[in-house]
Amino acid sequence: MVTSADGTTRPTPDGPAHHLRAEIERLRDEATRQRTLAHRRAEFWAKADIALGFPAALLAGTAGAAGLASADVRVPAALAALASAGFAAGAGFLRSDTRRRANKRARHAWALVEARATVALAQEHMTPGDLGDLLECRQAALAAYDGEESGPGAP
Repeated sequence: MVTSADGTTRPTPDGPAHHLRAEIERLRDEATRQRTLAHRRAEFWAKADIALGFPAALLAGTAGAAGLASADVRVPAALAALASAGFAAGAGFLRSDTRRRANKRARHAWALVEARATVALAQEHMTPGDLGDLLECRQAALAAYDGEESGPGAP
């Protein structure tokens, strides 16, 4: 505590309130970075899902139509069917749709952490409970990559 000339005391920059504010600011900045990163990842996996799924469907349809059209095009139809199977297997192996959904969940969870930290920083007096709530939200955001629908208050 620092006592000024008029006799009032105020917390020093190294006091607990300053450390609490600094930690909440750090959490807000981390949440901002992670939200942006999760958004980019969700966009990437959406594009990967389309890039693998659309050619698989197109080649499967083309192979089926070509195979039924004439006996002379059975070899190209078989090659197209193999390519289609390769795209479908790649899409299944990468699980791009699952990864896209997980990153969207994470993006929303990090946005919640960011918003709650911003609200906490707008308050004049913060408590350690505010930091505890933010840390719980952060844990939920980290778990959002793995779980289905996890969040504060979720079963």
